[in-house]
Amino acid sequence: MLTGFLDYLRGSVLAKVDGVPEHDLRAPRVPSGTNLLGLVEHLAHVERFVFLGERARDWQATFHAAPDASPRDVVRGYREAVAAADRAIAACQDLDLPAHPGGPGGSAPSMRWALVHMIEETGRHAGHLDILRELADGATGR
Repeated sequence: MLTGFLDYLRGSVLAKVDGVPEHDLRAPRVPSGTNLLGLVEHLAHVERFVFLGERARDWQATFHAAPDASPRDVVRGYREAVAAADRAIAACQDLDLPAHPGGPGGSAPSMRWALVHMIEETGRHAGHLDILRELADGATGR
């Protein structure tokens, strides 16, 4: 059930950027500067952090895709992060076990916590993507 909800939200994220011209993917639509492509980039970092333990140097910077990264590169990076996360999820024999080995200065959350958190995080940003897409070209819905 948890992976089903997460997969649905991941698909929603990808649907929101599908077919959008690059200019509209990168254009900030709100005062914070948030844009469609940046949210996909951020979610890739969160997937790798939550399920693989890969830390970001600067979380705020994860909300921006590199200027030389094409939209295809960013979407591919998200898909690769999701695939790696899915492998970690599939390898887990018990949702109470750690989601990843942990790292310096901290232990890993349980896989159950990681799944619930990633559902919340992806759902939150899927909502942001909904709004930004509507502001970009009027498209609404999943």
